[in-house]
Amino acid sequence: MSPTPLSLEYLIRPATIQKEKNPALFMFHGYGSNEEDLFSFASELPQELIVISVRAPYDLDPFGHAWYAINFDAEQGKWSDNEQAKASRDKIMVFIEEAIKLYNLDEENITLLGFSQGTILSYATALSFPERFKNVIALSGYINKDILLEGYESKSHSKLNIYASHGQVDQVIPLEWAQKTPDFLEKLNINHKYEEFPIGHGVSQQNFYSFRDWLSKHI
Repeated sequence: MSPTPLSLEYLIRPATIQKEKNPALFMFHGYGSNEEDLFSFASELPQELIVISVRAPYDLDPFGHAWYAINFDAEQGKWSDNEQAKASRDKIMVFIEEAIKLYNLDEENITLLGFSQGTILSYATALSFPERFKNVIALSGYINKDILLEGYESKSHSKLNIYASHGQVDQVIPLEWAQKTPDFLEKLNINHKYEEFPIGHGVSQQNFYSFRDWLSKHI
């Protein structure tokens, strides 16, 4: 069955434990991937969750999608298009509001799960609008302060819970970028768990079981 069209393309796994309003988990894939990537986790996640895996809005040739462009310049080196990233942050918010209405989701129990660039956007969305989210699962990413909503520091982040993990030999996003996360979250008084695993840029089985266990205690 094809999902009802919304402002972004997506896949959905309905909850098998029905509630008056079910909690939901939104997935955001990495650069060059698509909505099918993280969706492979869906069948192993708590059955009361409605799982929605979202496709990024910018197309990459010859296939794949991105939340924002990553450019390679001889003088500047590798740099991210922060304006596109901010636009994606706002598109995500619009999409989530659409999904909450369409699927009658529990708006007090929304979790974001990202990988790599999808994690960067999950952080940007949740830290910018902390009153709207309960949990973030941040896999193999980092916090880009330049794409957070202006004035985010003055908001209350006490409702948020964040699980962050990173590979110790990640060749795509340096480990030291992720290691700045706990200090940043502590300054905002965010309840969090940070873990490292002896892997590269990916999610090991051990990593999966760890975040799934954390999630089951926080939904």
